[in-house]
Amino acid sequence: MISAFGAEFDVAPGYLNTPSVGIPPRHVVGAVRAWVDDWASGGLSAPAMDEPVDRTREAFAALTGFPTGDVAIHSVVSGLLAPVAASFERGTRVLTAAGEFTSVSFPFAAQGHDVTEVPVAEIPHRAGDHDVVAVSVAQSADGTLVDLDALRATDAVVVLDATQSLGWLPADLSWADVVVAGGYKWLLSPRGCAWGAYSPRMLDRVTPSAAGWYAGEDRWSSVYGLPLRLASGARRLDVSPGWVSFVGAAVALPWLTGLDRSAVHAHGVGLAERLRKELGLPPSPSAIVSIPDPAAPDRLAAAGVRSAPRAGATRVGFHLYNTDADVDLVLDALG
Repeated sequence: MISAFGAEFDVAPGYLNTPSVGIPPRHVVGAVRAWVDDWASGGLSAPAMDEPVDRTREAFAALTGFPTGDVAIHSVVSGLLAPVAASFERGTRVLTAAGEFTSVSFPFAAQGHDVTEVPVAEIPHRAGDHDVVAVSVAQSADGTLVDLDALRATDAVVVLDATQSLGWLPADLSWADVVVAGGYKWLLSPRGCAWGAYSPRMLDRVTPSAAGWYAGEDRWSSVYGLPLRLASGARRLDVSPGWVSFVGAAVALPWLTGLDRSAVHAHGVGLAERLRKELGLPPSPSAIVSIPDPAAPDRLAAAGVRSAPRAGATRVGFHLYNTDADVDLVLDALG
């Protein structure tokens, strides 16, 4: 067990795979277990499940800087981006990062848009030549950060995936046109919950092509029959939620919003920077480290370090529950 930031985590030393799957604190696990017990005993109420969903919406808004009414819920990031990509005419010029996570790039490529890949560092300089910029705040493969301040100055529509940054990188993203994130990594929630925040100009153009009963203005009166009566805000892009995922997220996200975000950032990035320095890697302001040593996967696994192979290197990430002991494990394993 590890105690960190006022919570307890049932995770062994050496877990550095948060960029793949985050570890929930005990109180999040407890909420999920209690829900399963209620389910098993017939104690669930379907309308009561709206409250935890809306709690996550409020927390996501707080984490990104958007108004709560501009946030939609989904199960996956690509589902939130699909209607955005479909709202542009075929052949729209879209700029993305080389090696971008495909849940960001595929929705635009699948619509037949003219998608250009460039290194992350070039994106702000090339944005003016494109209609849309779709990029992760932190790259999934190696944690490289896009220059948000430079990107903010562009006139292009800016679509950001914050899945690999939200939870450890404090940043006001409210200026972007779309911000999406999945919950099961740095946001320490069960898989099956994701959120999207949309600017007014995006809400005006996006068609809620996956609209169902949960997208109704009054959910429980739009279960049957026409006419169409969708919610006026971003909720019209909602899909019916996976309850157990949002029950966990309804505890995890509000807890994360209550932490000292500067301290969370300094903790993770500080551990990552120590590892980079000891390994002779270039400095980076990211909590994710990409280790190019081809022997790293076997050596780390033998030492009990959980990591992930990504883009020809080994990826590790440092979050709330990691300590200097985790850095020492990596250094000892790699000699």
